[in-house]
Amino acid sequence: MDLTPAQRDFLENPFVGVVTDLRPDGSPHSTVVWVDVDDDGVSFNTAYGRAKPTYIDGDPRVSLTVVDPHDPYRWVSVSGTGTLVDEGADGQIDRLSKKYIDADSYPFRQPDERRVTVRIAIAKIDGRIE
Repeated sequence: MDLTPAQRDFLENPFVGVVTDLRPDGSPHSTVVWVDVDDDGVSFNTAYGRAKPTYIDGDPRVSLTVVDPHDPYRWVSVSGTGTLVDEGADGQIDRLSKKYIDADSYPFRQPDERRVTVRIAIAKIDGRIE
């Protein structure tokens, strides 16, 4: 499933998202993420060793909701399956750093950190952006 041009434009804004994945016991786990959108769809970035990639590796079902902070009735939510992608993850976190905090490189990187992109294969899109 593909985003409409309006949905894609909305996600290009520096609005944070909340991603929900599933813990091994099936309970939801939600965290705030920086959101990326490109020709391949929607993704976010995290690091190995954190809960998100661990949980997604065990159960790839995810949802991501992004709300306009200036109008809480404008939002987009995607749900589907997440795939962990190593290639390009370091470059992505630097691009997201520029988008969200206007820094040329991600300033919170830890010395032994391995970044990973979580790419969402969209099965369902909800929202209101008009």
